[in-house]
Amino acid sequence: MTRETAAVEYEVQPRVVFRPPVYYPESDGAPMAETDVHRKQMMYLLDALENYFRDSPDVYVSGDLFIYYREGDPTKVVAPDVFVVKGVLKRNRRIYQVWHEGKGPDVVIELTSRGTREEDLGLKKGVYEMLGVKEYFIFDPLGEHLQPRLVGFRLAEWGYRRIEEEPLVSQVLGLELRLE
Repeated sequence: MTRETAAVEYEVQPRVVFRPPVYYPESDGAPMAETDVHRKQMMYLLDALENYFRDSPDVYVSGDLFIYYREGDPTKVVAPDVFVVKGVLKRNRRIYQVWHEGKGPDVVIELTSRGTREEDLGLKKGVYEMLGVKEYFIFDPLGEHLQPRLVGFRLAEWGYRRIEEEPLVSQVLGLELRLE
C-alpha cells in the first residue's frame, strides 16, 4: 500500500449534527378573552370578516391563534384577537408560521382591557410594526381603558401613525370600522 492509498482509506467523514425538531405550542392555557363581552365581540368580528371574505380563497381570517415570527424560536410568538392575511390560502391552521406562509398579517384588531392595554399599546404594537402589519386597530368594548374606544394605526415609512380621519376606514380591508 502506498501512502496516497492509505490517506484515502483513512479520510475523515463529514460530521453529522443532529438537531431536534423545534416544538411550536398551539396553546398557552390562557383564556380566549377576559370577559363575556370581549369574547362575544371577538366572535362577532371573526364571523363578520369571514363572511365578508367568504368568496376570496386567498384571504385568511383568524383570531386567538399563535403567530410564530422567527423560525427556530418558539418564544417569538404573538396571538392577536383578530387578524386578516391577504394572499395566503384560506384553510384551517393549528398555528401560523410567518416563514412558511411567506408573510405576516395585513390587519390586526385587538380587543383591549385592563389586563391587556399596556401590552396592546406597547409590546404587541411593536411586534406588529416589525412584522409589517399594514393596519392595527385597538377596540375597548367596555369603554373603560381607551378614549376613543376604537383607535387605528397605519404603517408608514417610520412606523405606525394614528389614523385621524373620521370615519375610521381600513384601506386594506375596504371597510369602515365604527361602533354600533
